[in-house]
Amino acid sequence: MDGRPVLVSTEYEDPTADAVITELNRRRVPVLRLDPGKDFPESVVLAAHLGPQGWGGTLTYAGRTIDLGNVRALYHRRPSPYEPTADEQAACFGARENRRGLGGVLGALPGCLYLSHPQAIARAEYKPAQLATAATLGLTVPRTLITSDPAEAKSFAAEQPTIYKPLHASAYFVGDEPAGIWAAPVEPGELDGSVGHCAHLFQAQVAKVADVRVVVVGDQMFCAKILAPPGVVDWRSAYRNLTYEPITCPNAIDAALHRFLVRFGLSYGAFDFAVTADDVWWFLECNPNGQWGWLEAAAGLPIASAVADLLENGVRT
Repeated sequence: MDGRPVLVSTEYEDPTADAVITELNRRRVPVLRLDPGKDFPESVVLAAHLGPQGWGGTLTYAGRTIDLGNVRALYHRRPSPYEPTADEQAACFGARENRRGLGGVLGALPGCLYLSHPQAIARAEYKPAQLATAATLGLTVPRTLITSDPAEAKSFAAEQPTIYKPLHASAYFVGDEPAGIWAAPVEPGELDGSVGHCAHLFQAQVAKVADVRVVVVGDQMFCAKILAPPGVVDWRSAYRNLTYEPITCPNAIDAALHRFLVRFGLSYGAFDFAVTADDVWWFLECNPNGQWGWLEAAAGLPIASAVADLLENGVRT
């Protein structure tokens, strides 16, 4: 029996990680779950030593000690950021050192499979890079403008039906309540000088009949058609009114998405497409660490098992 552990790096409440850990436990794969940004250094003790084969030493948490040179895989799910515990300069310095110390060691483990490497995830989160890569791989991408020029934005929106979407799905609050900024149609007359306050992403609106979420886990691929009520542009704004259907991904898109992951050094990607009546799949974006837990139940896709397969059996690099 392979006794090497899998590290799961995520926040305390993460039902998606829970499903994977349950499957790994069923297979008797050793698992250590922690939230580095919250647990270190109060509850986690790090003693990393550099040797000829890279980093070794130990990591101790919750009464367990693991050999850093013998970690099977690291599942980088949704860990909390390394944040200072106070406003003092020393606390801010300590948080930065923790991120580059513990975070740096966890990102440089010898022979460890990463799902995915945090630096690869960070690189792949940039939509301009995603869209350019998708286009070079032969995927169909909507006409896109990124600008801070109100005149350019107005001109673009006047040329075709246009949507605005944020460049990153970061936290946004209205008062004390979390809110989502969804992709939404925009008219030329709505665009004013406020466009000049930051970068904006505008795209030609696709006349879609359905959306598709494609989840790629290593060599395995899972596709679900998502049907939203008429008039819904961004299906994420209507979760309670969606229907799902598992479908097969076209071969050409399957191949392109695996090449996309290779380009970014990813082991996982959640891709969104808009599909038109003539069955053209329009690439919208890739979330390199996107959610999939709800989709497994809604569309009957065995994604947790695929993630566990990769963490249990992935090739050491």
